[in-house]
Amino acid sequence: MMDIGDDCQQVIIAQADTAFCRFEDQHAARAMADRLTFNLEDDIHPLCKIAVAGLQQHLSLQTEWKHNFGLDSDGDGAIIGKMFGVLVVRNTHGDIGYLSAFSGKLANSNHHNKFVEPIFDGLKAGGFVNAGMIRLSEINHEIATLAMEDAFGNEAAIAQLKEFRKTHSVALQRRILEQYNFRNKAGNRKNMVDIFTKHGYKQPPAGAGECAGPKLLQHAFRHHMEPLALAEFWWGLSPKSATWKHGAYYKPCKEKCAPILDYMLNE
Repeated sequence: MMDIGDDCQQVIIAQADTAFCRFEDQHAARAMADRLTFNLEDDIHPLCKIAVAGLQQHLSLQTEWKHNFGLDSDGDGAIIGKMFGVLVVRNTHGDIGYLSAFSGKLANSNHHNKFVEPIFDGLKAGGFVNAGMIRLSEINHEIATLAMEDAFGNEAAIAQLKEFRKTHSVALQRRILEQYNFRNKAGNRKNMVDIFTKHGYKQPPAGAGECAGPKLLQHAFRHHMEPLALAEFWWGLSPKSATWKHGAYYKPCKEKCAPILDYMLNE
């Protein structure tokens, strides 16, 4: 395999930070990408392996944030392994490089250098999610206070608050889901609720829209990059499941990702 490395840099395209990491040897990279057509079922492409090596080096050496992957004795808190992904792309200048993403949150944040942005940032300060969660906490406090004062005498009020809490929670969750709007390769958008409804789901499964693959394609399509090859790998220990092995490659999950990727790539 040619060692073409990468010159990871934050470049500006259409006044947007793209987290695009450009391979150093563009002649070799372009030769390796020649006639490459994006296909989720393909084996891991050599360019993906080079990109993964660069990303894993970054994970091992960076000092900007701390996340306990369980790989050393210095980690604090619960051990949480993560799925990471790289997407080899061709940008509007014809350069070959790659994008990086992580599933869910990393170090309690949705935003880190070198990684693409989330589909929807539910952690944004001052956003409706934070306000909605604060209101839920207030309702829970009101219920607890009434129960401590006189649970029997306040039974009707408590029941009314619980019903209101349920309504508020369902409405908040629905509004969150409606913020996940995905682009397809044709430039169209579709809401996550509509995507999963078409595939027979009553509602999207928990965590849908937070995986690496959809984040990577969303960023690529938003910045008019051509996807060439995708690879996802697990980094860290997994105390909950023996399925995930540190450093091993995995295909995008079927339950959470398949309907989204089907829309993004085929419609």
